[in-house]
Amino acid sequence: MNNSPWKTENWFVSPWNYLDEVKKDFIIPEKVKIHDVTLRDGEQQAGIIFTKDDKIRIAEKLSEVGIHRIEAGMPAVSPRDEEAIREIVKRGLDSEIFCFCRCMVQDVQLAADCGVDGIVIEIPSSEHLIEKGYKWPMEKAIELSIKATAFAKEQGLYTVFFTIDATRSDMNWLLNLVEKVADEGHMDAFTLVDTFGVLNPQAATYFTKKVKERISKPLEIHFHSDFGLGVANTINALLAGGEVIHSTVLGIGERAGNTPMEETVMALLTMYGIDVGIDFSKMNELSQLVRELSGTQVPSSRPFIGDGAYSIESGIVTGWFRNAYDDQPTILYPVNPAFVGREDPKILMGKKSGLDNIWVWCDKLGLELDEDEALEVLAEVKLRSHDLKRVLSEGEFMEIAEKVRGNG
Repeated sequence: MNNSPWKTENWFVSPWNYLDEVKKDFIIPEKVKIHDVTLRDGEQQAGIIFTKDDKIRIAEKLSEVGIHRIEAGMPAVSPRDEEAIREIVKRGLDSEIFCFCRCMVQDVQLAADCGVDGIVIEIPSSEHLIEKGYKWPMEKAIELSIKATAFAKEQGLYTVFFTIDATRSDMNWLLNLVEKVADEGHMDAFTLVDTFGVLNPQAATYFTKKVKERISKPLEIHFHSDFGLGVANTINALLAGGEVIHSTVLGIGERAGNTPMEETVMALLTMYGIDVGIDFSKMNELSQLVRELSGTQVPSSRPFIGDGAYSIESGIVTGWFRNAYDDQPTILYPVNPAFVGREDPKILMGKKSGLDNIWVWCDKLGLELDEDEALEVLAEVKLRSHDLKRVLSEGEFMEIAEKVRGNG
């Protein structure tokens, strides 16, 4: 094992992450599985529609990257969704194929007919949602869950019990419900669900530990990001006893989205020494595919996958790039761009640039300037960039340089 797991040729994070004092309460699972919900929960983001062919392409890429499980959709949604799930199953991918079901026997039967390996079966688990959202009597929710999960067992389906809105329910009431379903119906695994992204990181740890006190099944983690805490909450739940992470590519999903796969797996690898076993070099290819097929706009500063995540405009940082990048790229970036399938950083020319940017562009464009000329070009670059409110193109830079040289 690397004696300095915080610093390798591919990443450089804080050594404090690995102090015994920091790690003393962690429960590290033997294996962490990624259960991808891009094709189901991800598609629930308003405005995203995946065709059958889209779903097949994404599923094939997920499997190529090494994602352990693919939740291929919900067959009850439409005949075309059912067709997509059946076709993904037929492809014989390396990933396990799951689908999502309501707590209804007919949904489970449809899943079994599709040939999936397992199901995630939902039940509303907060009294207010059952009574107000579903308009059900409490007994109906429990009865449906028992019947549907028992039937899933008969069909030989690995059954993951999924409690909607668990984090806004009473803990004892929730666990009583889960135990009743497990005893009278069937459950192979239980999912910690934060449907509305309302946990804080400390409560995510508490939730996991309280469930483990009474539920002896493997725990899965399905958290949303309404407060931007999906990654932190998911990691805290994992370190308190969870084993399977539900996530989406790009973090797409209902409202503010699901826990994003990219940040989660990279944080686990570099900051906790937990390698989920995927091909990190293909992570960007996967993200680009989902961007293309979903039409999702990704902020340019998005970690690892944003278009500007590895771009530099600042003169100071460009100096670091010139002096250190070729020897130690992780001095500039905590993760080497190549490790996540990205090209070397782009040096941009704009208002925040310095002389080092000028020299980099001179080398790239075969341009010769003396230092006085370079300073004059830089001054004009800053003014032009400020007035245009953007970085400059190579053509605009050359125009400035030629004007300065002509004046000289």
